[in-house]
Amino acid sequence: MSSDPGHGGQAPAGPNPLAELPPALRSMWRLCKLGYTHEPRMVVLVLLLTLVAGVPDALFALWLQVLGNAVAAGETTIIFLVLVLIALSATFSWLLTVLDARMTRRFRDRVTVVLETHVATLQASVSGLEHQERSDYLDRLDVLRSQIFVLDHMYASVLNTIGWIVRLAITLTLLGSIHPALLLLAVFAIPTVVSSVRRPAAERRVEEQCAPHGRRAEHFFRLATGPDAGKEVRISGLAPQLAQLRRQEWRRWFGPISGARWRTAASLTGAWAIFGLAYVAAIVFVAVGLRASVGSLLLILAAGAQLSAYVGATIGEIGFLRGIWMDGARRLAWLEEYAASFAAEENIDVPDRLTAGIDLDQVSFSYPGSQKLALSEVTLHLPPATVVAVVGENGAGKSTLVKLLTKMYEPTDGVIRVDGQPLQRMAADRWRARVSGAFQDFFRFEFTAQRSVGLGDLPRLDDVPAVSRALNRAGAVDVVERLPEGLQSQLGPTWPEGHELSFGQWQKIALSRGYMRDEPLLMVLDEPTAALDAETEHQLFSSYAEAARSTRVGGITILVSHRFSTVRMADVIVVLDGSRLAEVGSHDELIRRDGLYAEFYRIQAIAYR
Repeated sequence: MSSDPGHGGQAPAGPNPLAELPPALRSMWRLCKLGYTHEPRMVVLVLLLTLVAGVPDALFALWLQVLGNAVAAGETTIIFLVLVLIALSATFSWLLTVLDARMTRRFRDRVTVVLETHVATLQASVSGLEHQERSDYLDRLDVLRSQIFVLDHMYASVLNTIGWIVRLAITLTLLGSIHPALLLLAVFAIPTVVSSVRRPAAERRVEEQCAPHGRRAEHFFRLATGPDAGKEVRISGLAPQLAQLRRQEWRRWFGPISGARWRTAASLTGAWAIFGLAYVAAIVFVAVGLRASVGSLLLILAAGAQLSAYVGATIGEIGFLRGIWMDGARRLAWLEEYAASFAAEENIDVPDRLTAGIDLDQVSFSYPGSQKLALSEVTLHLPPATVVAVVGENGAGKSTLVKLLTKMYEPTDGVIRVDGQPLQRMAADRWRARVSGAFQDFFRFEFTAQRSVGLGDLPRLDDVPAVSRALNRAGAVDVVERLPEGLQSQLGPTWPEGHELSFGQWQKIALSRGYMRDEPLLMVLDEPTAALDAETEHQLFSSYAEAARSTRVGGITILVSHRFSTVRMADVIVVLDGSRLAEVGSHDELIRRDGLYAEFYRIQAIAYR
């Protein structure tokens, strides 16, 4: 799979006017559309409130001009009316601002869940593991996850920007009514806009470069404070070193970021100094050059002050949006298009049963960012309704082979065929619906025991008989029987009335989860019983192997194990050595061949004597 997010995407059905926009801008548009789709009435209401709320506040300078001229002319009635208008403007400005803020907050609260669900669904919809194992992708995702709040604030920021622009337009109109030259104040505000717009991008660029140090600092913190490594940290006395390492990595993360913030702050300060000098010159121009009335002087004093506040607020919001465009939305756009690329050309149906088996034709694979081949030119036939054991030293490519067969990755070269059809063109979700698996690096799902097992086949999540059968196949009935509420017992000590299990018991629960699907086309057992003794593992797989060979759908079982007492029961044994296929055959065939497998077998047999 190419790392290009747009690689392999299907051609659009018709012209798309958004296609010409930058990806991040398209993503911002989709976010706005997402909010409107779920809360259309509230979007319209909040937009109208935002537009109206800026008017009374911006008109304050006009009332001061009228009041100043009325005081100079001694017109008592007009003075009284203007004071009433000022009071009403202030009241309405406060009322509309509060109402607008409350409605905007309510809207944000409603769409927050929608937005977070959107981001979580995108990450979960990526069929492969590249984005979770490639360091540069992890850096992007790490920053994106930390900036969910930025995307959440985007709606309020867009509305606030509109409101400040309305205020700016009214204020500039009032200044232009005194003399057109005063509109140049807007020109002198441009450096502040440019500086503010560039500031988030410059800071975020440094943040992304320093993200590895931030992730390492967080990793050291979790090691020092979390329960997983607690025993080893205390026995080894590693805690002070972890604290020191975290401090070092935090400094490497924060130092460049702090420097970038100081540089952008200095640039912004200079830009505001330029605007301040222009404002002073404008006042002198009106007072001395135009010899304007008292009302006009009051107007420029008030409007000029408002203009600086409005410019500051506007560029703050624009800078925030620019940060979203260059940062949060840009990464979100990347994630959206990266996730969409995995659906490319997946138009072949998954077979109901295997008749010809699975074939690997000159399959090679190297992990992203590595030049070393994890698998090299592997050609292999896996017959239907067989148990296939994969053996080899650590790093030989066993787990990589499993990842390719389960479509966690696509081959770098070569092709995998299922009943003669390329696996790459089968949809990952439909293929995995026919795949079961249990792995050595299993996850501890802290739900009830029933759900922790039932997750292996979601349509039967609450099917108690199916869960019981899976527990029986995995030899895990005793684990549930020891729990006070049986299948309804909460697992995990961090939950109220939760129960901790031993590592071996957790592994049995994970193995049960893998046995939930009755007749998968592919069953992957990647050292799922490493915590169990050899005799228990042998008994479990002996009973399972007999059932696997008689499957009606021709399913293939892939067993990765270092225990040759279990491996020898397989129909086909695949020996990998240094990323290459070394030998293939049954136990007896390989022993007679007296090659690498026979050597491995003799070494382990001697160790067990």
